[in-house]
Formats: sequence, structure tokens, C-alpha cells
Amino acid sequence: MRSTRPIFRVLTSHTERAVSSSSSSFETCLGTPDLEKTFFKSQNSEDIIVKRLCRENKYEEAIIRLCEGYRLTEAILLLDRIKRLSPLVNSNLLQLCLEQKSFEGTKRVHTHIKESGFFPGVSSFNRIMDIYCKCGSLVDARIVFDEMQEKDLCSWNTMISGFAKVGRLKDARNLFDAMPERDNFSWTAIISGYVRHDLPYDALQLCRTMLQDYNVKCNKFTICSSLAASAAIKSLNIGKEIHGHILRTGIDSDAAVWSALSDMYGKCGSLDEARHIFDKTSDRDVATWTAMINRYFKHGRREEGFLLFLELLKSGNRPNEFTFAGILNACAHHNTECLGRQVHGYMSRIGFNHSSFAASALVHMYCKCGNIEVADRVFKWIPKPDLASWTSLINGYAQNGQPEEALNLFETLLESGTNPDHITFVGVLSACTHSGLVDKGLAYFNSIKEKHGLAYTVDHYACVVDLLSRSGRFSEAEDIIKKMPMKPNKFLWASLLAGCRIHGNLDLAKKAAEALFRIEPENAATYVTLSNIYAAAGKWGEVAEVRKMMDVNGVVKKAGCSWTEIERKVYTFLMGDTSHPRSMEIHGLLEELQKKMKEEGYVPKTDYVLHDVEEEQKEQNLSCHSEKLAIAFAILATRPGTPVKIFKNLRTCVDCHTVIKYISKLVSRKIIVRDSSRFHCFEGGSCSCKDYW
Repeated sequence: MRSTRPIFRVLTSHTERAVSSSSSSFETCLGTPDLEKTFFKSQNSEDIIVKRLCRENKYEEAIIRLCEGYRLTEAILLLDRIKRLSPLVNSNLLQLCLEQKSFEGTKRVHTHIKESGFFPGVSSFNRIMDIYCKCGSLVDARIVFDEMQEKDLCSWNTMISGFAKVGRLKDARNLFDAMPERDNFSWTAIISGYVRHDLPYDALQLCRTMLQDYNVKCNKFTICSSLAASAAIKSLNIGKEIHGHILRTGIDSDAAVWSALSDMYGKCGSLDEARHIFDKTSDRDVATWTAMINRYFKHGRREEGFLLFLELLKSGNRPNEFTFAGILNACAHHNTECLGRQVHGYMSRIGFNHSSFAASALVHMYCKCGNIEVADRVFKWIPKPDLASWTSLINGYAQNGQPEEALNLFETLLESGTNPDHITFVGVLSACTHSGLVDKGLAYFNSIKEKHGLAYTVDHYACVVDLLSRSGRFSEAEDIIKKMPMKPNKFLWASLLAGCRIHGNLDLAKKAAEALFRIEPENAATYVTLSNIYAAAGKWGEVAEVRKMMDVNGVVKKAGCSWTEIERKVYTFLMGDTSHPRSMEIHGLLEELQKKMKEEGYVPKTDYVLHDVEEEQKEQNLSCHSEKLAIAFAILATRPGTPVKIFKNLRTCVDCHTVIKYISKLVSRKIIVRDSSRFHCFEGGSCSCKDYW
């Protein structure tokens, strides 16, 4: 007789020896006077009872005692001592197999049933089929189904549900159509299968058939699946129909139904309706709160999202790691470090899990807000950082002007045994790009496939093109573009265009811009960058042509906007802004600083001013850029020596970059500027990017 495979880890040493024993050797043990030494060495009272029952040939009672003690392996070993299972023993064994999802145990019981000629009834076969489905063996489940001489509704539903859950929807639908009768579970199983496997239209069509042709009343499970389907196709009208059906039929609307309704309205863009449903839900759990908060952030309504988070804290519901991750990612996206710090403080007070992905979200938030020192401290608190944490910090160092630290951290990652993914390499290549480490960057690029066995992505190619073009190695960049196996995306062409701007490569700039015009003709940044390149070369006719193209295509240049947060209040500035109450002081300070800068040798960089106007006017235009206004205000509004942090929606211009270096030296302040490209940390007249951005 073949040996019995171990089913699960057992808790006592005598059971471990039993698992490795064959059933035949066990039978031998039962017939020997050395039973205590060979199988049950324990003096536990339960073991003594089982030994006594075995000696008295009361194997069925012994099996039941073992099942009650959750000792499936030993119970299975006694099966061969019984010629035919009784209903009670069969029920106990199958129930334990189901609880422990034991495929091998179920196989033994099923085989014993067939070999003994015992037919326990439909319910037992349904249970065997259910275990096979839950253990992923649909082949065995279908064999049981086909061999059953008698089937009830549960038999059909079990098999249909098993097929639907793993995506074998054709098999599920064939059985569904062949059913002699159906109940709510039958309809729900097939409809939810369609939803789960991205076939929402099929789900909704079947739901409509159920209501119209069969006059079957939906239950809450069918309703939730139907709402998920309408949310998937973003059909607000169908979602409202289902909502109306809920109200008309008086379906038992528990938290799951209300949550599905709110989710449907949120995904269909009707956020106010989603909030209305949320407010009507009486038994809101933390998952319901988290989903509503995240909907606000996803739709750009951050203030309402933050306010709802505060309501959650007051409600008595304790946020979980999903809540924290969502709110911290929103803080990262909107650069609201002040709120992120408060969330961090709350997490620390309640004792959050430092190994959770909420900890990774903390690292990400501090990196995105430019506080790389705190990000590093949080990272070091994590006992076993996951890849997301490593990648966030590597990217954080790269974006905050510390490429050497980014590359050192990457080497530490490799030493830790953690395998990098394609996103990690984007951060590594970015670090090389922003520090001019071309050869090192190319070595890392080659290692992606050769050393780490990863497939190149279009993002990797965009990074290496950026790396080469910023260094003026355009022929190599073009060669890579020609050989890459996928179509270049907008980020790659934008990287090439940015390199052309640095080195004044007019011909290649035109080629890159034309590719971008085809991909996204509505993006004003391409027109502006191309205009800058032509303006720097003094080609005002070409500048006029680009501006004409913008007018024809209805493209409007995105206004430069900068903001700073002081004492939890955000102050926003546009170019030439005079709306601030302290506007006269702001402009006065800038004029004073400009005089001192010129004494230090500052010369305004007017090459990129788009208009062919007098030099004085060009200087005036430059002096009113939004980041300069925001910095001047922050200097006026904070104590001397306090670091200043500014955010800008566009890439900072060359002149502003030069000016801020002078200002940092003149006022003895650390000035951090986050533009659309990266962080710049200005201190003592120099920038962390080393003028390479």
C-alpha cells in the first residue's frame, strides 16, 4: 500500500512520525503490544482514549475523536480499518477536509467511498465536489458531478460557481443553461463570474434577462454584482436603474449594498450622489470610510477628502493601513507635508505596523514633499523594507539632487537579496541622468536584461535617451530609438526634446516636436519648449510659426503657478501677480535683491524670453516669474534662517534657477524648489542639481 502524504503540519511529535509512516505500517502498529512506543507516545488523555478505542476495534469512534481534535492525518490513516463508512464518520471527515481545504484527504475519503460501495447521499458528494473546487481541482469536481446519479440544485450551483470563479465562463454558462431549475445563487454565481473576469456587459445582459424574462427577484448579492458591472462600464444610467429597482422592491440593503451603490456613483463620476449614499449608510465600517475618502482624492477634490478623513477620526472608527496609505499618497500627490506629518504622528500614537505598506506610503510621502532626511529615518525604522519602500527612497534621492545616495542605496538593495523591478531601475537611471553619469547609466541599463533578467520597458528607453541627449550624445540616442522593440512614447520624445534645448540641436528638436505633436497635439509644453529653442537661437520667424500653430490648434500655454505653505495655509502666485495684500513688499524685496545680485555679477538670462522685445522688457518679464514672487513672500513671512519650500507646476527656467542661487546666498536661507521635473535645493549660492537638470 502506498505511503500517505502529509496533509498539514500537526502539533505533536507523535503525529509528525505518523505522517511519515505508511498506512500499512500503522496497521501493523495497531496489532502490536508496542503501540505506545510506535505511534501514541503521548500520555495526553485524548491519545489514551484513541488508543483504547483502536484496541477495541472501535475505529469509527476513534476517527470521530480525531476529527474533533482537528487531527485529519491520523483520522485518514484509520480509514483502511473500516470496510464501509457510516454517515456520521463520513460527515466528520468531509467537514474537516473542507475546513482545512485538504485535497489529499478528500481524495482518500472519496476513493474509500467508491471502493467500499458506500453511497452516502447527494449532500456528501456535493461537499466533496465543493472541496475539489476550493482546492482548484475542477477536473476532479467535474468527474464527481458527472458520476452523480442524482443531482440537486446545490450540485449544479457548486459546479457553476467553481467554473465561474476561475474564469471558465463558457463551461459555467453551458451548465447554467442546462439547469433544470435555478435559484438566486445560480444567477448570482454566473453574473458575479462575468463581473470578476471583466465581462460587465454580459453580466448586465444576464441580469436584465433574469428580471424581465424569468421574473426572479434580485437578492443583495446579485445587486452588488450588477452595480459593480455598471461601475466597470461607467454607465450612470444603468446604475440609477438598479438603484431604482432597489428602492421599488425593498431589497434588504445592508452595508454591502450601500457600499456598492456609493462605489458605482463614484466610479461613474457622480461624487455628490456617492457622498449622499455614504451619509445614508448607518453601519459604516472603516472600509466604507476609506473608499469614500479615496474617491475624493481620485477626483481631485482633496479638501473634501481631507475633511472626511478628519470626520473618520472623530467617528470612533480606527483607520487601517489602507486608509493611511490613501491619505499619505494624497499628501504626496498634493505636496501637503504638514498634513502628512500629522497623519504620521497619529499613526505613531496608535502604534501602526512598521512592516505594513502604510510605512512604505510614509517614505513615499516624505520623498515627494522633499524631506528626504525624514524619509530616510522612516525607511530605517521598517524592519524588512519591501521593494516599494526601497524604490521610493531611491527615486526620492534621485529627485532631490542626491544621485550618489540613490545609487549607493540601490547597491545596498542588491546586497540585501531583494530583487529590483523595472520601476526601481527607472529611479536608478534617473539618478544617473541628473548627475551626468552617462557610462554608469548605460552599464545599469545593460544590466536590466543581462544581469537581472528583466524585460526592457519603454520607460527604461526614455530614461537612457534622456541620459544620452542631456550629455549631447544624440547619435547614440537616435540609434537606441531606432533599435528599441516598441514604439517610442511621449516621455521619450519629451526627453529628447529637453536634451535638444540644452545643446541647441534645432534639427533633432524639430523631429522630436513633430513626433510629440502627433501623439498629443493639445500639450502646450511641446510648443513652448520648441519656441524656447528657436528663441535662444534668435530665430524669431520660427517662434512666430510655432505660436501660429498653437492658435490654429487652440492650444493655450499653461500659466506658471507657484505656491508655498506657511503656518498650514497655502499661498499661490501667478506670473506678475499683484493680488497679494503684501504685493508691494514682495516686489520691493525682489527689486532690492536684484540690485545686490547685479553687484555680485548676475546677468539676466533673456535668451528664452519668447517675445522679440527690448532687453529691458525681457528683464522685467523675467523678474515677475511666479517662483520668485513665492520665494520673496516666504522670506518676508518667516523668521530669518528658516528654510523656504516652494512648489511650481512647470519646469523652472534657467534665469530663475540662477536668481534663486544668488538669493540663497544673499539671505542665508536654504531654498527648496519643487518644479515639474525634480527638487532643487539651493544653499549658499549653489544648487543640489549642480546645474544639471
